[in-house]
Amino acid sequence: MSGIRQQIESGVWLTAERIRIYCVIVLAMAVLAIAVWVALADGAIDRNGKPLGTDFSNVYAAGTLVWQGKAADAYDPPLQHAAEIAVFGGRDVPFYGWHYPPFFLVIAALVAAVPYLWGLALWQIASFIAYCAAMRAILPRHETLLVASAFPAVFVNIGHGHNGFLTTALLGGALLQLHRHPWIAGVLIGLIAYKPQFGVLIPLALMADGRWRTIAAAAITVIALTAVSTMMFGTGIWHAFTASTAFTRDVVLEQGGTGWPKIQSIFSAVRMWGADVSFAYVAQGLLALCVALSLIWLWRSNSAFALKASALAIGSLLATPYVLDYDLVVLAIAIAWFARHGLAHGFRNGEISVLAVAWLMPLLARSVAGTVHLPFGLLTMIAFYAVVIRRAVLDRQASRHHDVLAVA
Repeated sequence: MSGIRQQIESGVWLTAERIRIYCVIVLAMAVLAIAVWVALADGAIDRNGKPLGTDFSNVYAAGTLVWQGKAADAYDPPLQHAAEIAVFGGRDVPFYGWHYPPFFLVIAALVAAVPYLWGLALWQIASFIAYCAAMRAILPRHETLLVASAFPAVFVNIGHGHNGFLTTALLGGALLQLHRHPWIAGVLIGLIAYKPQFGVLIPLALMADGRWRTIAAAAITVIALTAVSTMMFGTGIWHAFTASTAFTRDVVLEQGGTGWPKIQSIFSAVRMWGADVSFAYVAQGLLALCVALSLIWLWRSNSAFALKASALAIGSLLATPYVLDYDLVVLAIAIAWFARHGLAHGFRNGEISVLAVAWLMPLLARSVAGTVHLPFGLLTMIAFYAVVIRRAVLDRQASRHHDVLAVA
């Protein structure tokens, strides 16, 4: 047992060759599963009567409503569902709600300009390329693209036809540009407003680090997006969006319409265990407060930027009550930045094994939560965040010790 523990702590078990083999196996199995799933589908409908790319159907349907001059209908659940049914020739597909701000309707209209399967393919391929580019830029090593492509969250995102690649590319790109091109970083951060729940902690980190130009650029970007969408769709679109947030909050989040195992937040975990809504919000608020305070400390400190970036990516997932397993693609940013720091400065005990668990976690998070009511995804993210903060503390202590010895 001591030998196994030593291997886990040191991380020597995870050799470069094993990383390559594990990634190839996961990638091959996932590609085969996707190919079989598509081959068994009846056109754009899978064997379970759901659209291929499930959640993408709400984006495509909202886009068709834009082309019909009925953009506001996307925020009305019965009308949105009717549009989804129309996309598939009247087949009674499940309802997937449209929960995005009006400016994201522009993207919806673009993908709806081509047939459904073409729109799905173009959306996933284009955003996946952006995701890979961000990962390669964060960690410029020859194995990065293989590890990033085989990351299990990638296939969860593809299965849902979702936007995890886009969110990851925007946040990853913003962090990469923060030092050299703060205005570009701000624009990318402003674009993340299409999923506002992930932008809660970003302003706090930027203010703690005095990144005022980036903050200004982000604010201008959001104002511009709002103005353009208002000119395109009218002020009524914002009334429709505001009204729809009650449905998103009450049905999707608080009542667990999406399914508790699918949501990877502490809010979902305590609701899954039977707690009431008020207690769930308190638990979420306390976790968000702890993450916010530690993140402010980290970004105010002289810790390595790689650790700051890694913590911000994880913290953005932990702070919101509405984070689903396909959103865990964002965790790739945290893994890449932390790996970059460890490869440059060495890994401490347990860090490599934690990275491995974080990489594998999206494959198991939903099934573990659904089977034994254990929020494996949440617990893994909390553990990973704690490891990043611990590393920052230990590095600072080591630096001060080195300075003392140098003076002596």
